[in-house]
Amino acid sequence: MSKPSSRVNFHFLSACSLSKRKRLKAFIISMFRREKRTLEHIDVIFCDDKTLLDLNIQFLKHNYYTDILSFPISNAGKPLVAEIYISVQRVKENAANLDNTFREELHRVVFHGILHFCGYKDKTQSETRNMRKMEDKYLGAYFKPKR
Repeated sequence: MSKPSSRVNFHFLSACSLSKRKRLKAFIISMFRREKRTLEHIDVIFCDDKTLLDLNIQFLKHNYYTDILSFPISNAGKPLVAEIYISVQRVKENAANLDNTFREELHRVVFHGILHFCGYKDKTQSETRNMRKMEDKYLGAYFKPKR
C-alpha cells in the first residue's frame, strides 16, 4: 500500500462546498501540534445521512442520525491514524436549526472531530462546555481576519 500524499485528506462521497482546502489541512495539522498530539494521517470523509447511520449502527450500535463519527485506527501511544465521517445533510440541518452558516457549522464539526482525537470528550455537561469552548477557540483562530 502506498503512503498517503498528505497527512490530511478530504474525500467526498457527498457533494460539499469546502473552500480553501489547503489552508484547512494546514490548520488541522497545527491543531494537533498545539494540542501536543502526533498526527500521522487522517482522512475526513464527507458523506450522507444513510452512510453515517449505517456506520453508527454497525460500529457503535446506535440507531440514530449524527453529524460526525470519529474512528482512531492507530494504537494508543502511537502517531494518530484516523478517519472522520461527516454527514453533510446533518451539518446543513444543524446550521439551519442553530441559525449558523453552513461554512461555520462544517468547520465546527471538523474541529470537533479533531478535538476528540486530542483527548477532549463530550459525555458530561462539563465536558460538553469545555468542548464547545475549544471549538470556539479554534473557529476564532481559523476565521479571524488577516491584518
